[in-house]
Amino acid sequence: MNIAGIVLAGGQSRRMGGGDKALRLLAGKPLIAHAIARARPQVGALAISANGDPARFQSFGLPVLADSIAGQIGPLAGILAGLDWASNLAGIGHVASFACDAPFFPLDLVARLAAALERNGARLACAASGGRSHPVFGLWPLDIRDELRRALTDEGVRKVDGWNARYPLATVEFAVGAADPFLNANRPDDLAKAESLLASPRPAADNGGKGK
Repeated sequence: MNIAGIVLAGGQSRRMGGGDKALRLLAGKPLIAHAIARARPQVGALAISANGDPARFQSFGLPVLADSIAGQIGPLAGILAGLDWASNLAGIGHVASFACDAPFFPLDLVARLAAALERNGARLACAASGGRSHPVFGLWPLDIRDELRRALTDEGVRKVDGWNARYPLATVEFAVGAADPFLNANRPDDLAKAESLLASPRPAADNGGKGK
């Protein structure tokens, strides 16, 4: 598959105490830098989904995509922005989505989602670990973008797992090693935990997330 990627950085960071969570420092680098470093080798093109002044992400050298639907309505709007952007890229058929605040997600995430999509004849794929699904880590075909736009604007759909339930979905389980590979830095104590894991002799980032 020819796959583009979108790093979702449009959250309002309420549980982190406000501000720009994507730019909070982890091991001396912005949180989003860790996500970009893990996502970039897995896709043919990469962009950032974020609202507000795009200049704050200029140093990463990636397109910054604002939501086309007003109101900061959540990650589905960012996924839609990624699908719209990727529709103008030659040869791209799918978009992989990554959360900006998960610094340890697997380096084989996209390959395994794509393999599961083909193996199961599914329309969408998402990740899971420890018995929990992580629907924002997903693989989306470009041809659902008009349906998604209608669901957001006309039906008020907001939850990713609710949207996923409309389609045949392949869920890929990733193993939990030194830490959950989808550890999410939502709060200051989560960020402190991630800092500790990166400082350990075998950091969570070394966990390839191999699973079933």
